[in-house]
Amino acid sequence: MSHTLKVFPDATITWANDVSGNAVATASFTGKTDTLRIESNMALDVTGNPWPIFNIAATALNFPFFYSNDDRADLGALAIQQYLDPMGRLQKWARSFVRGAAPDTLELLKAISHGVSEALLYEVRENEGTQTPMESLDHGRGSCRDFAILFAEAVRSLDIGARIVSGYLYDPQSTATGSSGSGSTHAWVEVYVPGAGWINFDPTNRSIGGFNLVPVAVARDITLLMPVSGSYVGTADAFTGMEVEVFVT
Repeated sequence: MSHTLKVFPDATITWANDVSGNAVATASFTGKTDTLRIESNMALDVTGNPWPIFNIAATALNFPFFYSNDDRADLGALAIQQYLDPMGRLQKWARSFVRGAAPDTLELLKAISHGVSEALLYEVRENEGTQTPMESLDHGRGSCRDFAILFAEAVRSLDIGARIVSGYLYDPQSTATGSSGSGSTHAWVEVYVPGAGWINFDPTNRSIGGFNLVPVAVARDITLLMPVSGSYVGTADAFTGMEVEVFVT
């Protein structure tokens, strides 16, 4: 993999890793400008099996299963619901997919992922922010990030660790939901299952394994995955607009 980052005007760029291990570049500017341009180029080789086989540990083949003390400590907040559910509505919804006394763990996770895609109608939602899980269920519609949050929170309500992934959906034929070309921005979820590790689930497309997903960053919540953030000194009406272009070749 190779990566280059260009910023105009010239800036001092420092690199660091955040708490989730994502690479973060901080650009510091000294002069004035009327334009900020950030150009990121990456070349990478992504391979994946569209029909993966997951070697889940024997202790986690069926639900409920229990993480080791070390896994539980390291997962921390990733296995705890992040959105208020005082009446337990989301947990009740998630448990409706638990069939039998000890269902197959992977089949349960697939069922919840499919349940999300059945409960929500996909829509392109340009407004800022993410719906809460209950708002998504009540509205019956949402964007890929809303699908991801609902699935992650449903899994967490069952004491299973999950994290949000932000990246790109590689779909040159534009046949997948949420696709607008070969480099569509996308959000999905990774679920931690002992033995298999982090398993990709894309509830928007009812897919598992992530063979056509290009991850860029992971975090506990999608609000922590802003691709660009910062501040500027100027008048309140100085910001006039923003354009984003993505090219995949």
